[in-house]
Amino acid sequence: MRQKINSYLQDKEEMKPIPVSPPASHPLIFRLRCIFDLQLKTIVDFLRPKLIKLTGNVLDVGAGNAPWKSYLPPEVGYVGLDVDKAAEFNMQQNADIVHYPGGEFPFGDCTFSNVLCIEVLEHVPDTRMLLAQIHRCLTPGGQLLMTVPWSARRHHIPHDYFRFTPEALAMLLHELGMTEVEITERGNDYAVIFNKILCVFKNLVLPTSKRWMPFTWLTALLIFPCWLLFLFAAHVSMALRLGSRIDPLGYALTARKPFNPTVPSTSATEPS
Repeated sequence: MRQKINSYLQDKEEMKPIPVSPPASHPLIFRLRCIFDLQLKTIVDFLRPKLIKLTGNVLDVGAGNAPWKSYLPPEVGYVGLDVDKAAEFNMQQNADIVHYPGGEFPFGDCTFSNVLCIEVLEHVPDTRMLLAQIHRCLTPGGQLLMTVPWSARRHHIPHDYFRFTPEALAMLLHELGMTEVEITERGNDYAVIFNKILCVFKNLVLPTSKRWMPFTWLTALLIFPCWLLFLFAAHVSMALRLGSRIDPLGYALTARKPFNPTVPSTSATEPS
């Protein structure tokens, strides 16, 4: 059993997700990516209207290539934070990002009026520790903006540990004493089906064994109309707020640290 567990921890990912670059660096490419990458589109739809209204300063936990900085007003101070092994996730060096070995954040208490944590929580073994550090670094009244995936393939293997339901997210944040917790779905069942077909389509076009390529390419050609149909259905249904939201692409949430916290951040430092 131990040997089998170790084999999972040593798995190598077949295709790492393409890191998200700042929209301003290649605007047309970013817009095109949002058409086909519905995980990214739903994150942008959630974040952009909120980021352009922020004031104070922002800590971006798991900043990657700092794509969300370009949505912030110029007067808002930005600091990114990522692990010192970020290169393993195909991330580039950036002067705006502080790299650290994990664990306690290298910032003082009540330092940031806003914290972003976008598609990061699933990659952290000690969920409660990370959330406690976010809580500690937030000023009283400070805001947390977070997204997590739900119906998404395993990614950045072997560092993909969890999927979170809305109930789990609410429980974790209430443990910290966070208030004004609002959790919304990202995407719907049409978006999920398109996402799955996209993964299948990619595997058919780029099979692991080239000898099967005539068969896989023919199959890809046959499912291509279905792929286009669900791409169209996903965009239309999300725009009109149709479809089931029980099994979405992911979740987005906002929460605030109260001005008079009743639960100290250290109360949530036990391992998850």
